[in-house]
Amino acid sequence: MCTNGLAQGTDSISYKFFVAGHAYGSPHEPHENKGLHPPFKEKLGLIKNDTDILFGILTGDVVYKASLKQEWEELEADLLETGKRIFVAPGNHDVAKKDQRALFTKMFGASYRSFQKGKDLFIILDPNLDKWNISGEQLKWLREKVIPKAEKAKNVFVFFHQLLWWAKDNDYRKYRPNSPSGRAEEINFFTEVFPLFKNLNKPVYMFAGDTGAFKKGIMYHKEGDITFIASGMGGRKEDNFIITTIHKDSKVSFELVALNGDDKAAMGSLEEHALQVKKK
Repeated sequence: MCTNGLAQGTDSISYKFFVAGHAYGSPHEPHENKGLHPPFKEKLGLIKNDTDILFGILTGDVVYKASLKQEWEELEADLLETGKRIFVAPGNHDVAKKDQRALFTKMFGASYRSFQKGKDLFIILDPNLDKWNISGEQLKWLREKVIPKAEKAKNVFVFFHQLLWWAKDNDYRKYRPNSPSGRAEEINFFTEVFPLFKNLNKPVYMFAGDTGAFKKGIMYHKEGDITFIASGMGGRKEDNFIITTIHKDSKVSFELVALNGDDKAAMGSLEEHALQVKKK
């Protein structure tokens, strides 16, 4: 667990939520999977039995073939096992086509949205609408409707599927996403999106979920007030999800839950997976 020097007694906890990426699991074994990735499914009791966990956020690729109604039904049945409300930041597998997006919207609502919990703001973005860009009406909504709320929040949590900070020629290139599918040659994350959050001058945590299907399943990087986290599953090597704790003093800590094997702490702390990059 990442403690940030905090006492970890239960009396310090305000609430928790979990984050899981690439939850359908392996692209190599789709016919074996029914609903969620099997190792994740085995840990749902951990989520259900923790009364401090109020909700969960899946960071995309929640189904393998989003055009199949059966896949959504299997996913829904598994999610009901958690007993928690679930939000989803859609992945390319979920909303790549019109009929897929229609099924997603019917099940989870708008593909980008925000909500508040206490003094904290949660933002779900949909880079699938424009080749990994946050543009048009979504960017206008972010600037005009959401950032003013973020200015008043204690913590800001942002969720999307694609590793928007990654490019094949930047400092993050060594930590590759599962797939660059659909990415424009140039995207506007660092030119138009990142500055909106950097200028808040408060803790911002950005979670991406397109990782873990092959080998690398976790990445952590802190840049000023902004923390980048990539987390996912499917490769059966570094499968994981993250439990985030918000303490009563608004401090944030993390528990990295390993899915491969019986030891849920086998992957160590989130910060042990820090990515070393040059300062911009």
